[in-house]
Amino acid sequence: MIHLITGGSASGKSAYAEQLVSEETEAANRIYLATMIKGRDSENADRIQKHRERRAGMDFRTVECPVRLQDLEIPKGAAILLEDLPNLLANEMFSPAGSGEDALPSVLDGLRHLMKQAGNLYIVTGEVFAESLTAYDAMTLRYLEVLGEIHRMLGEKADTVTEVVYGIPVKIKEYTK
Repeated sequence: MIHLITGGSASGKSAYAEQLVSEETEAANRIYLATMIKGRDSENADRIQKHRERRAGMDFRTVECPVRLQDLEIPKGAAILLEDLPNLLANEMFSPAGSGEDALPSVLDGLRHLMKQAGNLYIVTGEVFAESLTAYDAMTLRYLEVLGEIHRMLGEKADTVTEVVYGIPVKIKEYTK
């Protein structure tokens, strides 16, 4: 099962995803797949700490993997919470360890790899398309274009898509048995 969870900045999407995974899966199988690169700035450090504190007691095993998800081995059937897709893509496109111009196929290969291994895959992503695109440089526009392509692919493939608006989860696409 693939559940794509989206929302704007500080919308509550991460808290919703963490709570959802802790309610729907067995504690022994929970993996929090962190994509943020540590040490960039104090804002990132604060965000990482906030996420750690919020999920304390939820029995997640944290695995840090900011690039190359296709190289990651996880226990078969695990419940994976990928936090978050925009960070992963930025790391692949712009960090020295990333795949640069080959970021799109690298991210897609990594997601397919996770889908094969996971029992349930929860992917947190962000809505970054609401603003006017005229103010961005070519590199940022390319990032947004690639993120949009990944969103479309995941939206089609996902069993469930939820947008979190003001802390309220709104089902866009819902899996029915």
